[in-house]
Amino acid sequence: ALERAIAVLKKQSHDRPQASFAQVSALRSFSLIPKEAKQALDVFLTQVSDPEGLEVSAPEAYGYEFQSHGVIEMLQKLHDKFIDERTALEKEEMNS
Repeated sequence: ALERAIAVLKKQSHDRPQASFAQVSALRSFSLIPKEAKQALDVFLTQVSDPEGLEVSAPEAYGYEFQSHGVIEMLQKLHDKFIDERTALEKEEMNS
C-alpha cells in the first residue's frame, strides 16, 4: 500500500500552470456557472482590451505548486523501516 501511495504522489509531483485567458473566457459557456459569476467574467473580459498583452505582462507564476515532497520522503522512510523490521522478524523467526 505504501508503494502505491508513493507512486501516486510522485506521479502528481509537478507544478500546474495558471489558467490562461482562453480558459477563463471558456468558463462563460459552462451551464454550472451561476449567472452572477458569468456577468462578472463578462465585465472582466470587456475590461481587458488586449488579451495577448495581458499574458505577456503578467509575471510567471504557477497556479499550484506541488508541496508534498516531504510526505513522499516520509512515506519512503516508513516503507524502508517496515522492510527492515520485517526482515529482522523473519531472521529472528528462522533462528528460533
